[in-house]
Amino acid sequence: MALKLIKNKIITTQKTGKVTKAMEAVSAVKMRKSQERALVGKAYAQSAVRILERISRSQDSERFFTSEKKGGKECYVVITSDKGLAGSLNSAVLKEASMVLAGKQKEGIRIIAFGRKAHEFFLREGYSIDKEYTNVSDEVSLSDMQEVREIISKKFEGGEYSSVSVVFQNFVSTFEQHPLLRQVLPLEKEALGAMVRDIAPKNKGVIGEDEVSFGEHVYTVEPSAEEVMHVLIPQLVQVMLYHALLENKASEHSARMVAMKNATDKAKEITKMLTIKFNKARQAAITAEVSEITGGIEAMKS
Repeated sequence: MALKLIKNKIITTQKTGKVTKAMEAVSAVKMRKSQERALVGKAYAQSAVRILERISRSQDSERFFTSEKKGGKECYVVITSDKGLAGSLNSAVLKEASMVLAGKQKEGIRIIAFGRKAHEFFLREGYSIDKEYTNVSDEVSLSDMQEVREIISKKFEGGEYSSVSVVFQNFVSTFEQHPLLRQVLPLEKEALGAMVRDIAPKNKGVIGEDEVSFGEHVYTVEPSAEEVMHVLIPQLVQVMLYHALLENKASEHSARMVAMKNATDKAKEITKMLTIKFNKARQAAITAEVSEITGGIEAMKS
């Protein structure tokens, strides 16, 4: 390989390494902010889901939790990122969703997509997308989820949706995230208990896993279960969706930071390898030139 070509590759690799290093630094800052929001949000989401779990024990509220809408469509809220360069973050969520949807008729499925990756994937696969949200800010607030909550609540109560589930990337730590599928509606007692345990943070600094307990509390619902449930359930469903979005945001920036760090390390490794190759090629060229000069001198002497 020509020396100039090797040198150009070295320069190109070094420039790529600088870009990935900068992206790693940016993702690290966003990651810390997103992690803080997700960890703080865990306690709030856990309390909300625990309230649902306790209310579900009331006989008056039984039908609000277990009643299924016959003949409706299955709705899936799929949360991904708008951008790539985040390792297997998006592909893992889409794979989880695809496994759930495998064997089901597309006509009976409705998608609400968060993130450009989810929207493009399901559009390409031919699924009906009821709503898509792209360029969702990292500073998303609970009120930002009001529109999707209203869509879900209205269509579920009207019988258009038979069930609503959310697929997202659950944040465990900086180096560990895994996709989760959670049923949002109709609410089931067993699923609520599992959700509380999943939401519980792994670090003891916020809420320890051993602190998760349901107790034997049962709420008295006044003035009537119907009036309270029509207000309370949509709001708590909104909290569940908001929590899933926060978890996915934290997972996204963590995965991108790790991916960019790996890319930066790889760029350094390739630069080192190319430098050694460049030095060897240059040394070989110098040796060849010296040999030619020496050969010419010897020829002149004879």
